Amino acid sequence: MSSRLKDKVAIVTGAGSGIGRACALALAREGAKVALVGRRKDRVDEVASQIGHAALPISADVTLQSDIDRVLQQTEERLGKINVLVNNAGRLHIGTVEQITEAQWDETFNVNVRSVWLLSRAILPRMRQAGGGSIINVASVLGINGARNRASYAPSKGAVVLLTKCMAIDHGSENIRVNAICPSFVETELTAAVVHHSGNPEAVRKERISVHPIGRLGVPEDVAGLAVYLASDESAWTTGGVFAVDGGYLAV
Repeated sequence: MSSRLKDKVAIVTGAGSGIGRACALALAREGAKVALVGRRKDRVDEVASQIGHAALPISADVTLQSDIDRVLQQTEERLGKINVLVNNAGRLHIGTVEQITEAQWDETFNVNVRSVWLLSRAILPRMRQAGGGSIINVASVLGINGARNRASYAPSKGAVVLLTKCMAIDHGSENIRVNAICPSFVETELTAAVVHHSGNPEAVRKERISVHPIGRLGVPEDVAGLAVYLASDESAWTTGGVFAVDGGYLAV
């Protein structure tokens, strides 16, 4: 185990699978204690079993203030003062503005944006008491560029990008850094479902690879390395950043 994140306590949302799981495992490998937050208890329990005593699995809905309060209280009681927050929980619905339902729109913004606001708002006083901290928001390249059939997802991630910048400006003087990671198409359960339901999974997968100059799709570990850097003191002068981890997607 490395010591880059020794004595740091992190909360990772959506930690039961995909990018959240990879970030949690990477933070723990670098010495952090990690609270693993997710709706499915079995998933976060499984990740915690891989990490060991430095992990605290918590089943919670991060769109609910009552659950957020419980997460923060349990984390501080069990692990100590919170230094790092990775806002990773997300939802993706496919469709144009005419195809997306009101329920899908509301769920997208509740999970992708409102949870980031609620968690950040709740954790800021605790980070001040700890002498500072790092908030890492997982956005998307579609928070920078638009795309077909992403009429709710892309605007929600765009909101995360600008919320990141606003918080960085507001709280930089308090030694609280806020940055956004913008992945492109990363192979997770979420994106696998998109490909599976496309009608022609093989063609869709080939097309997705073709728009990435590096010649492959991403894997969760591609994102986790940047999360470790942003959580560490190595990034002490880095805030308000919007970092594409995209295999060159935005360069095309």
